[in-house]
Amino acid sequence: MRILLVEDEHKVAQFIKKGLQQDHFAVDLASDGEEALYLAQSDGYDLIILDLMLPKVSGFSVLSTVRKRSPNIPILILTAKTAVEDRVRGLEIGSDDYLIKPFAFAELRARVRALLRREWRELKLQLQVADLVLDPVKRRAWRGDSDLELSNKEFMLLEYLMRNANQVVTRTMIAEHVWDASFDSFTNVIDVYISFLRNKIDKDRPAKLLHSVRGVGYMLKDEEPARGNPSGASGPSGSGVAAP
Repeated sequence: MRILLVEDEHKVAQFIKKGLQQDHFAVDLASDGEEALYLAQSDGYDLIILDLMLPKVSGFSVLSTVRKRSPNIPILILTAKTAVEDRVRGLEIGSDDYLIKPFAFAELRARVRALLRREWRELKLQLQVADLVLDPVKRRAWRGDSDLELSNKEFMLLEYLMRNANQVVTRTMIAEHVWDASFDSFTNVIDVYISFLRNKIDKDRPAKLLHSVRGVGYMLKDEEPARGNPSGASGPSGSGVAAP
């Protein structure tokens, strides 16, 4: 899942970003309202954490603009503004939750997860492609009767591919959603993780799910068992067992 964090205090921003990354989120930072508006309209996010006291464009203006463009994206206000009227205004403009600084990271984490759980319920708690199933809430994945042992990045990559099943996703799209906007998509890191993942979900199975689209990217799709090896579906050997 990808989060946009809008926070002008560098130390606070880095503290929150590090904590969220440890919880397996990809996090992009915006240090002012202008940058926040640019990122929010140019990239897809699963949640936005928004400070209200920002340089260039106020948090309230950012909130109002983003809400008009993206009516369904969860927005959590994180601010030092404690007045009741500020909280009421933020909620009325369109925020989904309001947390006051100073805060405990455990509470921020709980609020983020609660907002995302709401989104998952509205979409679907479990993602499924053929006999491959992923549960984002329990952080568990399995194919058929076998649980998959996935690293944090492998899990995030699989979740992104499953949310975009039957669609081609480019390396740039993967980099932005599974890593962050600063990741160099021209390295071979993504290809390496695709190989790891393909090895765990497709090895020794007649129906291959993870396919390479030459010169474009990758696609996760359901295919009937075929004789031989489907084009682009080969990968290195490996294994996977219990979920983390």
